Amino acid sequence: LVARLPEPACRLPREKPPPRPRPPTRWEQFARLKGIRRRKKTSLVWDEQAKEWRRRWGYRRAGGDPARAWLAEVPEGADPEEDQFARLRREKRERVARNELNRLRNLARAHRAGTAVPAAPLHPTGHQSREELGHVARVARVSTASLGRFQPRLPKEPAEPPSRSGGRKRRFEPLLGNLAAERSRQLQLLRDMGSKKPVLDITRAVNKQLRQEEAEAAANKGKKQSQRGKRGRRQQRPGRSGKKSG
Repeated sequence: LVARLPEPACRLPREKPPPRPRPPTRWEQFARLKGIRRRKKTSLVWDEQAKEWRRRWGYRRAGGDPARAWLAEVPEGADPEEDQFARLRREKRERVARNELNRLRNLARAHRAGTAVPAAPLHPTGHQSREELGHVARVARVSTASLGRFQPRLPKEPAEPPSRSGGRKRRFEPLLGNLAAERSRQLQLLRDMGSKKPVLDITRAVNKQLRQEEAEAAANKGKKQSQRGKRGRRQQRPGRSGKKSG
């Protein structure tokens, strides 16, 4: 009898837990609710004006940019004196700003769903303040692989890209440097650790003592005023008020 054993397999445990699934965006939730399915579209389409195949989106797309066309059609019921080219450029800027706001909201929603305790300044609502929007923009900028170094800047944004630590940087001493200074620092550290008396900051100790004295004086003053008020109420008798009765 010959028994063929299964192939040996040794499954190694993971160092880190598996990544969580990405939360759906608002459009994905709406498409799932309405039953809209995503269909694959080709990236090239036939442009009738240029008589060639062009991209569906982006630079030199099919049909061209309506805001850059040499002729703009005046819609029915519009003001004939209105500049249609300016209107098209304004509508394009509004679309770009709306898409950027939706992108930041999706990032905020994903950040809120990925953390156990949701962060306060990342509420995906439509009533954010300027500080909250700035914080969300910084989080979105440093989310790229280059930490926002190659991201286009906003009109009033500083030139230097923000850091993930919020501007705090850890500074390390060079490995090869002044050996005498390093030896003196190490000796001073050992001297402080071996001394029985702790290092006393005179200025901090004096300020703490002054604050304690001021707090005690204020507390004593409040107690005296309360006792004085109780004593006055006890000595006052009915019918002996300063006002004369009619």
